[in-house]
This record gives sequence, C-alpha cells and structure tokens, in this order.
Amino acid sequence: MLQDLSLHLAAGQCLLVLGANGAGKSTLLKLLSGLLRPQGGTIAIAGQSLDRANPASRRPLGLVAHQTLLYDELTLRENLEFAARLYGLAEARAVAAGALAEAGLEQRAQDRPRDLSRGMQQRAAIARALLHRPTVILLDEAFTGLDAAASERLRARMLAERGRGAAIVAVSHDPREAWPVATHVGVLAGGRWHRFAERPAEPATAEGWIREAAGG
Repeated sequence: MLQDLSLHLAAGQCLLVLGANGAGKSTLLKLLSGLLRPQGGTIAIAGQSLDRANPASRRPLGLVAHQTLLYDELTLRENLEFAARLYGLAEARAVAAGALAEAGLEQRAQDRPRDLSRGMQQRAAIARALLHRPTVILLDEAFTGLDAAASERLRARMLAERGRGAAIVAVSHDPREAWPVATHVGVLAGGRWHRFAERPAEPATAEGWIREAAGG
C-alpha cells in the first residue's frame, strides 16, 4: 500500500521508479493508469482528474504492463488495427503498419502473439501502448525479454517521446536499463518515497539508494 505519496511530473520528463519487490512500484503504475482506485488523494493527468468511469480521462495514457494486452486469436496487424480503432485514429491500417515497422515487426505482421518469442511479444506490446501518441507513458518492466538491440530501440523511442513532450514513468528492477532516458529517480520503500531526486550522474548512486532503502 502506498502512503503519503506525492508525484508531479512535467512534460518531457522521465521518472525512473526503483525499489525492492513489494515496495509499491507496480501499485503506483496501477494507480496512475486507473486500474486501481486510490483510497485517498487524487490523481490528475494533464490537469484532468483520472476517473475510471470516464474513458476520456485515460486516453492520454499509454501503458506497458506485465501482461501484453494483446489478443492471441488476432494477428499482430489485427491487434494494432483494433487498438487504433478503439482510440478513434484515422487510417487504422496505416497506423498499425507504421507501428509494426517502427518496432521492427513488419515481417511478423500476420503472426499471432502466442507464436512469437517473449521479446517479440514485448515489442508488440510497446507498439500497441504508444500507438496513439500518449502524453503520459507508463512502463512496468518494459525491458523484460528484450535483447540488446531491442532495448536500445526502446531507449531511443523513449527519448523521442520525451522530445515531443510526453512524460514517462518507468518502473525497473535495474537502474541501468532506462538510465540514459531518466530525468528523475524515485526509490520506493514500504509504500513511501525513500529517495526522490533529479537523476544522479551515475547509476551506482541509485543502486546505493536501493540498498539503503532495504536496510543494507
């Protein structure tokens, strides 16, 4: 459970959220995405209160969760076209094709998620989450399953999204994965911020904060 937690992230900033298992990292993303309702306090996205009953309040969000949120009975192209239509995007087929190409998956467009490796599934999940150019991007261990080339592609995409003004909250067990992209670092412990600061020069500093938070 999170307690007395305050967070303000401006356009173009990226918060890297770290902490031991059970510290509250995934809970934070579930709250920010509207999957959980806070027992107290408020959450606002782009000045609008987040309301599970109001889909429009969640439209600015792009979420990469532990689950891919892809439909196994649909091909990758069909999955992304369906997502594009849900977001009301014009030219859904072209948008889906562009997203697959950007993820390096254009040759797998007719494959179903269940027939792909974990890394390819993750790349498709990222493509789906960013399809509608969200202004707030929530990444829960988004580097899971990615090889070195795909990880570098994700970092480049995160930098590009920051450059167009998106705010990013990235949960990771490894500070080094998203370190080049982060502008701020928050370390959770017991549902509270143990540390919250502008990103230090070296990831070793944040690794020390994690040990400190764990009492090591």
